Amino acid sequence: MNELKRVAAIHDISGFGKCSLTVALPIISAAGIETTVLPTAVLSTHTGGFSGFTYRDLTDDIAPVTRHWQSLGIRFDAIYTGFLGSFEQLELVTRFFETFKTNGNIILVDPVMADNGELYKIFSVEFVRGMKKLCEKADIIVPNLTEAAFLLEETYFPGPYTPEYIEGLLKKLSAFGPRKIVLTGVFFNDEDLGAATYDANTGEVTYAFEKRIPGYYHGTGDVFGSALLSAIMNNFTLNEAASIAVRFTVSAIRKTAAAGTDIRFGVNFEQTIPELLSDLKLLP
Repeated sequence: MNELKRVAAIHDISGFGKCSLTVALPIISAAGIETTVLPTAVLSTHTGGFSGFTYRDLTDDIAPVTRHWQSLGIRFDAIYTGFLGSFEQLELVTRFFETFKTNGNIILVDPVMADNGELYKIFSVEFVRGMKKLCEKADIIVPNLTEAAFLLEETYFPGPYTPEYIEGLLKKLSAFGPRKIVLTGVFFNDEDLGAATYDANTGEVTYAFEKRIPGYYHGTGDVFGSALLSAIMNNFTLNEAASIAVRFTVSAIRKTAAAGTDIRFGVNFEQTIPELLSDLKLLP
Protein backbone atom coordinates (compact mmCIF):
# COMPACT_ATOMS: atom_id res chain seq x y z
CA MET A 1 0.00 0.00 0.00
CA ASN A 2 1.26 3.49 -0.85
CA GLU A 3 2.26 5.80 1.99
CA LEU A 4 -0.59 8.06 3.08
CA LYS A 5 -0.13 11.63 1.85
CA ARG A 6 -0.93 14.55 4.13
CA VAL A 7 -2.46 17.96 3.36
CA ALA A 8 -2.67 20.99 5.65
CA ALA A 9 -5.94 22.80 4.91
CA ILE A 10 -6.04 26.37 6.21
CA HIS A 11 -9.61 27.69 5.98
CA ASP A 12 -12.45 28.90 8.16
CA ILE A 13 -15.25 26.65 9.40
CA SER A 14 -18.88 27.51 8.67
CA GLY A 15 -21.05 25.22 10.76
CA PHE A 16 -23.92 25.39 8.26
CA GLY A 17 -23.77 26.15 4.54
CA LYS A 18 -21.20 23.91 2.91
CA CYS A 19 -17.92 25.70 2.17
CA SER A 20 -14.33 26.03 3.37
CA LEU A 21 -13.26 23.27 5.79
CA THR A 22 -16.65 21.55 5.86
CA VAL A 23 -16.06 20.94 2.15
CA ALA A 24 -12.27 20.49 2.03
CA LEU A 25 -12.02 17.96 4.87
CA PRO A 26 -14.54 15.39 3.57
CA ILE A 27 -13.56 15.67 -0.11
CA ILE A 28 -9.80 15.43 0.35
CA SER A 29 -10.14 12.72 3.00
CA ALA A 30 -12.45 10.69 0.74
CA ALA A 31 -9.74 10.88 -1.93
CA GLY A 32 -7.44 8.92 0.37
CA ILE A 33 -5.41 11.84 1.70
CA GLU A 34 -4.88 12.64 5.38
CA THR A 35 -6.30 16.12 5.93
CA THR A 36 -4.91 18.20 8.79
CA VAL A 37 -6.99 21.31 9.46
CA LEU A 38 -5.96 24.73 10.72
CA PRO A 39 -9.15 26.76 11.24
CA THR A 40 -8.85 30.53 10.82
CA ALA A 41 -12.33 31.31 12.16
CA VAL A 42 -15.54 29.56 13.21
CA LEU A 43 -18.91 30.84 11.97
CA SER A 44 -22.42 29.55 12.56
CA THR A 45 -23.08 29.91 8.81
CA HIS A 46 -21.20 31.33 5.88
CA THR A 47 -21.84 35.00 5.10
CA GLY A 48 -23.47 34.64 1.70
CA GLY A 49 -27.17 35.30 2.08
CA PHE A 50 -27.39 34.69 5.82
CA SER A 51 -27.79 37.36 8.51
CA GLY A 52 -27.21 37.18 12.24
CA PHE A 53 -24.39 34.66 11.95
CA THR A 54 -21.89 34.21 14.77
CA TYR A 55 -18.19 34.71 14.16
CA ARG A 56 -15.20 33.70 16.27
CA ASP A 57 -11.79 34.86 15.02
CA LEU A 58 -9.02 32.28 15.54
CA THR A 59 -6.12 34.43 14.37
CA ASP A 60 -4.42 34.18 17.76
CA ASP A 61 -4.33 30.38 17.49
CA ILE A 62 -2.52 30.15 14.14
CA ALA A 63 1.03 30.82 15.38
CA PRO A 64 0.81 28.47 18.43
CA VAL A 65 -0.58 25.69 16.23
CA THR A 66 2.22 26.26 13.73
CA ARG A 67 4.86 26.06 16.48
CA HIS A 68 3.32 22.92 17.97
CA TRP A 69 3.20 21.12 14.62
CA GLN A 70 6.79 22.17 13.95
CA SER A 71 7.87 20.77 17.32
CA LEU A 72 6.29 17.43 16.38
CA GLY A 73 8.24 17.27 13.13
CA ILE A 74 5.07 17.05 11.05
CA ARG A 75 5.56 17.19 7.29
CA PHE A 76 2.97 18.00 4.65
CA ASP A 77 2.77 16.86 1.04
CA ALA A 78 0.60 19.88 0.27
CA ILE A 79 -0.61 23.08 1.91
CA TYR A 80 -4.00 24.40 0.79
CA THR A 81 -5.31 27.83 1.76
CA GLY A 82 -8.67 29.46 1.14
CA PHE A 83 -10.50 32.32 2.83
CA LEU A 84 -8.21 34.44 5.01
CA GLY A 85 -9.89 37.29 6.81
CA SER A 86 -7.16 39.81 7.59
CA PHE A 87 -3.66 41.11 6.88
CA GLU A 88 -2.50 39.41 10.06
CA GLN A 89 -3.73 36.05 8.82
CA LEU A 90 -1.94 36.59 5.50
CA GLU A 91 1.30 37.18 7.40
CA LEU A 92 0.79 34.18 9.67
CA VAL A 93 0.07 31.90 6.72
CA THR A 94 3.17 33.22 4.96
CA ARG A 95 5.18 32.14 8.02
CA PHE A 96 3.42 28.77 7.92
CA PHE A 97 4.61 28.36 4.33
CA GLU A 98 8.16 29.26 5.33
CA THR A 99 8.04 26.74 8.18
CA PHE A 100 6.63 23.78 6.26
CA LYS A 101 7.67 24.31 2.63
CA THR A 102 9.95 21.60 1.26
CA ASN A 103 11.43 20.88 -2.14
CA GLY A 104 8.87 18.15 -2.70
CA ASN A 105 5.57 19.54 -1.46
CA ILE A 106 2.93 21.72 -3.10
CA ILE A 107 1.45 25.02 -1.96
CA LEU A 108 -1.97 25.72 -3.46
CA VAL A 109 -3.55 29.12 -2.78
CA ASP A 110 -7.16 29.91 -3.58
CA PRO A 111 -7.15 33.73 -3.30
CA VAL A 112 -10.70 33.98 -1.98
CA MET A 113 -11.63 37.65 -1.93
CA ALA A 114 -13.96 38.59 -4.82
CA ASP A 115 -16.59 37.44 -7.30
CA ASN A 116 -18.92 38.86 -9.93
CA GLY A 117 -16.66 41.83 -10.54
CA GLU A 118 -16.50 43.02 -6.91
CA LEU A 119 -14.38 42.52 -3.82
CA TYR A 120 -16.15 40.99 -0.86
CA LYS A 121 -17.27 43.79 1.42
CA ILE A 122 -14.77 43.06 4.19
CA PHE A 123 -11.76 43.48 1.86
CA SER A 124 -9.93 46.52 0.52
CA VAL A 125 -7.56 47.12 -2.38
CA GLU A 126 -4.71 46.98 0.15
CA PHE A 127 -5.79 43.44 1.07
CA VAL A 128 -5.52 42.49 -2.59
CA ARG A 129 -1.86 43.51 -2.55
CA GLY A 130 -1.31 41.33 0.51
CA MET A 131 -3.02 38.38 -1.17
CA LYS A 132 -0.85 38.86 -4.23
CA LYS A 133 2.26 38.54 -2.06
CA LEU A 134 0.88 35.28 -0.66
CA CYS A 135 0.19 34.03 -4.19
CA GLU A 136 3.81 34.77 -5.12
CA LYS A 137 4.84 32.01 -2.71
CA ALA A 138 2.44 29.42 -4.14
CA ASP A 139 3.11 26.65 -6.64
CA ILE A 140 -0.50 26.71 -7.85
CA ILE A 141 -3.13 29.43 -7.57
CA VAL A 142 -6.84 29.03 -8.30
CA PRO A 143 -8.42 32.48 -8.83
CA ASN A 144 -11.74 33.17 -10.47
CA LEU A 145 -11.93 35.83 -13.21
CA THR A 146 -12.73 38.61 -10.73
CA GLU A 147 -9.83 37.71 -8.45
CA ALA A 148 -7.50 37.47 -11.43
CA ALA A 149 -8.43 41.00 -12.48
CA PHE A 150 -7.79 42.36 -8.99
CA LEU A 151 -4.48 40.52 -8.64
CA LEU A 152 -3.35 42.00 -11.97
CA GLU A 153 -4.81 45.46 -11.22
CA GLU A 154 -6.88 45.25 -14.38
CA THR A 155 -10.49 46.11 -15.13
CA TYR A 156 -12.83 43.16 -14.72
CA PHE A 157 -14.39 41.97 -17.96
CA PRO A 158 -17.61 39.92 -17.51
CA GLY A 159 -17.26 37.87 -20.69
CA PRO A 160 -17.84 35.92 -22.85
CA TYR A 161 -14.08 35.63 -23.27
CA THR A 162 -11.72 34.68 -26.04
CA PRO A 163 -8.85 32.19 -25.82
CA GLU A 164 -6.41 35.05 -26.42
CA TYR A 165 -7.77 37.01 -23.47
CA ILE A 166 -7.77 34.03 -21.12
CA GLU A 167 -4.28 32.93 -22.13
CA GLY A 168 -3.02 36.47 -21.58
CA LEU A 169 -4.41 36.45 -18.03
CA LEU A 170 -2.90 33.06 -17.29
CA LYS A 171 0.58 34.10 -18.38
CA LYS A 172 0.44 37.41 -16.52
CA LEU A 173 -0.68 35.65 -13.34
CA SER A 174 2.22 33.21 -13.61
CA ALA A 175 4.68 36.03 -14.21
CA PHE A 176 4.54 37.18 -10.56
CA GLY A 177 5.46 33.81 -9.07
CA PRO A 178 3.22 30.74 -9.24
CA ARG A 179 4.23 28.35 -12.02
CA LYS A 180 0.80 26.77 -12.39
CA ILE A 181 -2.50 28.61 -12.74
CA VAL A 182 -6.06 27.30 -12.71
CA LEU A 183 -8.53 30.03 -13.68
CA THR A 184 -12.20 29.36 -12.93
CA GLY A 185 -15.38 30.83 -14.34
CA VAL A 186 -14.10 30.69 -17.92
CA PHE A 187 -16.59 30.62 -20.80
CA PHE A 188 -16.48 31.36 -24.53
CA ASN A 189 -20.26 31.09 -25.06
CA ASP A 190 -23.43 31.04 -22.96
CA GLU A 191 -23.75 27.25 -22.95
CA ASP A 192 -20.45 26.05 -21.45
CA LEU A 193 -18.58 27.00 -18.28
CA GLY A 194 -15.37 25.72 -16.78
CA ALA A 195 -11.71 26.37 -16.10
CA ALA A 196 -8.45 27.08 -17.89
CA THR A 197 -5.01 25.88 -16.82
CA TYR A 198 -1.50 27.06 -17.53
CA ASP A 199 1.78 25.38 -16.71
CA ALA A 200 4.64 27.87 -17.09
CA ASN A 201 7.15 25.02 -17.05
CA THR A 202 5.78 23.59 -20.30
CA GLY A 203 3.87 26.54 -21.72
CA GLU A 204 0.77 24.33 -22.03
CA VAL A 205 -2.71 25.90 -21.84
CA THR A 206 -5.74 23.62 -21.48
CA TYR A 207 -9.48 24.02 -20.96
CA ALA A 208 -12.16 21.99 -19.21
CA PHE A 209 -15.84 22.75 -19.78
CA GLU A 210 -19.23 21.36 -18.83
CA LYS A 211 -22.73 22.57 -19.66
CA ARG A 212 -23.66 25.67 -17.69
CA ILE A 213 -26.38 25.35 -15.05
CA PRO A 214 -28.19 28.65 -14.41
CA GLY A 215 -27.87 30.25 -10.99
CA TYR A 216 -25.23 31.12 -8.41
CA TYR A 217 -24.34 28.39 -5.94
CA HIS A 218 -22.39 29.05 -2.75
CA GLY A 219 -19.27 27.06 -1.91
CA THR A 220 -18.55 25.82 -5.42
CA GLY A 221 -15.08 27.37 -5.43
CA ASP A 222 -14.14 25.34 -2.37
CA VAL A 223 -15.64 22.19 -3.89
CA PHE A 224 -13.62 22.77 -7.06
CA GLY A 225 -10.36 23.57 -5.26
CA SER A 226 -10.65 20.53 -2.98
CA ALA A 227 -11.34 18.20 -5.91
CA LEU A 228 -8.51 19.75 -7.91
CA LEU A 229 -6.00 19.19 -5.11
CA SER A 230 -7.32 15.67 -4.54
CA ALA A 231 -6.63 14.82 -8.17
CA ILE A 232 -3.18 16.39 -8.15
CA MET A 233 -2.28 14.48 -4.98
CA ASN A 234 -3.41 11.29 -6.73
CA ASN A 235 -0.83 11.94 -9.46
CA PHE A 236 -3.06 13.39 -12.16
CA THR A 237 -1.66 16.15 -14.36
CA LEU A 238 -2.85 19.72 -13.92
CA ASN A 239 -5.18 19.62 -16.92
CA GLU A 240 -6.53 16.18 -15.91
CA ALA A 241 -7.11 17.45 -12.38
CA ALA A 242 -8.98 20.52 -13.66
CA SER A 243 -11.23 18.34 -15.83
CA ILE A 244 -11.99 16.07 -12.88
CA ALA A 245 -12.73 19.06 -10.63
CA VAL A 246 -15.01 20.69 -13.21
CA ARG A 247 -17.00 17.48 -13.70
CA PHE A 248 -17.34 16.94 -9.96
CA THR A 249 -18.42 20.51 -9.24
CA VAL A 250 -20.96 20.67 -12.07
CA SER A 251 -22.41 17.28 -11.14
CA ALA A 252 -22.88 18.50 -7.55
CA ILE A 253 -24.58 21.67 -8.83
CA ARG A 254 -26.81 19.61 -11.10
CA LYS A 255 -27.95 17.45 -8.19
CA THR A 256 -28.61 20.55 -6.09
CA ALA A 257 -30.66 22.19 -8.84
CA ALA A 258 -32.68 18.99 -9.38
CA ALA A 259 -33.44 18.75 -5.65
CA GLY A 260 -34.51 22.40 -5.45
CA THR A 261 -32.25 22.98 -2.44
CA ASP A 262 -31.89 26.54 -1.16
CA ILE A 263 -28.73 27.71 -2.94
CA ARG A 264 -27.43 29.29 0.29
CA PHE A 265 -27.05 25.81 1.76
CA GLY A 266 -24.24 24.79 -0.61
CA VAL A 267 -24.11 22.09 -3.26
CA ASN A 268 -24.79 18.38 -2.96
CA PHE A 269 -21.18 17.24 -3.12
CA GLU A 270 -21.68 14.39 -0.63
CA GLN A 271 -23.72 12.24 -3.01
CA THR A 272 -21.34 13.15 -5.83
CA ILE A 273 -18.21 11.83 -4.09
CA PRO A 274 -18.51 8.34 -5.66
CA GLU A 275 -18.23 10.00 -9.08
CA LEU A 276 -15.07 11.80 -7.97
CA LEU A 277 -13.53 8.62 -6.60
CA SER A 278 -14.32 6.83 -9.86
CA ASP A 279 -12.58 9.61 -11.82
CA LEU A 280 -9.62 9.33 -9.44
CA LYS A 281 -9.45 5.57 -10.16
CA LEU A 282 -10.11 4.87 -6.48
CA LEU A 283 -13.34 3.01 -7.24
CA PRO A 284 -14.11 0.51 -10.01
